[in-house]
Amino acid sequence: MRKLIEFIRSIYVVVLFVVLEIAAVSYYAHSSSYTQARLLARSNQVAGGLHGFFAGVRRYLFLGRENRHLAERVARLEEQLAQYREAETEARLDDYMRDIGESKYRFATAAVVGNTLNRMQNLLTLNRGRRDGIEEEMGVLAPDGSLVGYVVACSERYAVALSVLNTSFRTSGKIVDTEYSGSIYWDGRDPNTVILGELSKYAEPQPGQEVVTAGLSEYFPADVLIGWVESAQLNETRTSYTVRVRLAAEMSRLNEVILVADRDRYEIQDLQHSEQVEQHTRLN
Repeated sequence: MRKLIEFIRSIYVVVLFVVLEIAAVSYYAHSSSYTQARLLARSNQVAGGLHGFFAGVRRYLFLGRENRHLAERVARLEEQLAQYREAETEARLDDYMRDIGESKYRFATAAVVGNTLNRMQNLLTLNRGRRDGIEEEMGVLAPDGSLVGYVVACSERYAVALSVLNTSFRTSGKIVDTEYSGSIYWDGRDPNTVILGELSKYAEPQPGQEVVTAGLSEYFPADVLIGWVESAQLNETRTSYTVRVRLAAEMSRLNEVILVADRDRYEIQDLQHSEQVEQHTRLN
């Protein structure tokens, strides 16, 4: 007991100083709206710096895995390039490229500096913003090209994306090599699976089949890999399937992502909201 009392006596000045400092900061923080705003701005700045620091550490620790993914992707691209070169030798490539013209999609890359997984409304924070050409409604893909989410807000230097593990997320999906599509969403249960709902009973999904985007969404191109069928169940009226899909993207290990934008989406949106279309909508 005597040693405990001596120990408390030796540190009580430091403890008293810390308590008084906390009380002073608390009083200062609540003294006016201006001081509250300043402290909030500074705390956000510190939090952003910490997020960036830990994201950098995480990216460093997983460099080996990312390099393997990149090597696999390079191998696939090299295979496609070899096919184009073969086509060129057969005097077909020039005509093919002339028909294609400029690619319909624009791509960019970003690092993940924030990623929530344990909420119903999970978000991704990316270290690229408007000054880097990032825009709202750009699709977000994993390094292997699988679906991750889409951008919903941008500042000059950062962007926030709606994760596929967000109950507000929606896009279209289908069983690969079929024409039957449904709605992709997350039911908030398993962070490794999503739901393909309202899928026609004629689709007859089987475990292990690939599920890809249907190309009906303004966020993603067609045939982006979503995952694989885990199980399927007919609804009570036996008119459609509810399919549980195991995600291809490892959402807990995202360090880098690919962003994709449809160059035609603004033209399509303007046309859809044009006065002529609205007139016909009102008439109906």
